[in-house]
Amino acid sequence: MATNFLNTTDYSGESAGKYIGAALLSANTIENGGVTVMPNVKYRSTIKKVDTANLIADASCDFEATGDITLTDRAIEPKELQVNAVLCRKDFRDDYNAITMGYSVYDTLPPNFQEFMIARMLGHVAEATENQLFTGTGGAGQFEGFNPILAAAVLAGDVPAAQALTGTTIDASNVIDELGSIVDALPSTLYGKEALKIYIPQNVARAYVRALGGFGSGGYGAAGTNAQGTQWYGMGSGLSFDGVSLFVCNGQASNKIFATTSDNLYFGTGLQSDAQEVKLIDMSQFDGSQNMRFVMRYTAGVQVGVLEDVVTYGL
Repeated sequence: MATNFLNTTDYSGESAGKYIGAALLSANTIENGGVTVMPNVKYRSTIKKVDTANLIADASCDFEATGDITLTDRAIEPKELQVNAVLCRKDFRDDYNAITMGYSVYDTLPPNFQEFMIARMLGHVAEATENQLFTGTGGAGQFEGFNPILAAAVLAGDVPAAQALTGTTIDASNVIDELGSIVDALPSTLYGKEALKIYIPQNVARAYVRALGGFGSGGYGAAGTNAQGTQWYGMGSGLSFDGVSLFVCNGQASNKIFATTSDNLYFGTGLQSDAQEVKLIDMSQFDGSQNMRFVMRYTAGVQVGVLEDVVTYGL
């Protein structure tokens, strides 16, 4: 199936030489250390989990083995994904950038358009990866994300009932109470760990910023944090709640939250560079056509290490 291409540009005058695309989300969760990256996974890798109990006993003269050591594992199996697109050079010969293709009939796509398409495809993969980290279903063109993995774990009882919270629609009037319920549900073994984070979507982050700007309930005052109103937050400093870091996830669905440590969340892939490489293939030397193929192939998948170390909200 060929890539659909529609050129609706209206040329009058000199081209500015630039192509503009819509703003794309970046894979900020991976880039900012929200998950542990497991590279070089060819097919499947296992995350080992060790449980120990009752190891300490009263001293005696003899060696007496005590306690329980249980070793289990969880598998991470990255899914193979691809981007395949094809464009015909002929479609660009009546375009305002045709002069950059060269005068020969054996020409190529406009160089600046090639650069734009490569950047655009890389941007789409970054955006899709960020979204699928959380909401991916595992269906066509997607790997399974954290939300369905954790939702299944909640249903199976693998996440303790006290740590599986029912969610609601969050706004500036209730965000403090809802985030407080998540912190209250954190097990004592998790609270206080340096890598602990509450993973929140953008709508919760915006509600929290607005609440601390003086527009929430609970006596925060009309002046807000540092008496600056909604101007208090400049995007530069990290958000936190009750001493726990808030990690804003661009790809997370509204009102869906979970809390755990970043070393308990895994993103598996083959070579990390695979998702940053676009191959541009001129097909004229192979089949005599005027087609240019854009090709990307990469693998991606996620897994949660210890389900008992997660608090879920709205999942």
